[in-house]
Amino acid sequence: MKNQRFESGLKKLTEVDGEAGQKVIDSLASIAPDLAKYTIEFPFGDIYQRPGLDLKSRELITVAALTALGHCHPQLNVHINGALNVGCEPEEIVEVIIQMAVYAGFPASLNGMFVAKEVFIERNIIEAP
Repeated sequence: MKNQRFESGLKKLTEVDGEAGQKVIDSLASIAPDLAKYTIEFPFGDIYQRPGLDLKSRELITVAALTALGHCHPQLNVHINGALNVGCEPEEIVEVIIQMAVYAGFPASLNGMFVAKEVFIERNIIEAP
């Protein structure tokens, strides 16, 4: 059932993640549509709507958290793209991931950097080796 929270969340998801966010939601339709609904309503309908931080800050924080977790590469890919979509510079993303070496360890930082590299190559920000 769609409601205002869902609608505003879907709008924010599209603003941040574009088609990538919708692909995640669509991929859940056949197995866990409620999880898709919760993913739209809570993070994007509630948290991303709060006034305390701008979208750039929220996405950099999300990149940091997903990097630190170390096992969220698909989600990190989506949010690195999201960070770029809302105006973050590639250098800012790189610095956030480097910072995570201090708090999450080098393996998490290295893995995060390899995801960033994939995104940057896909978006023609850097050239493939």
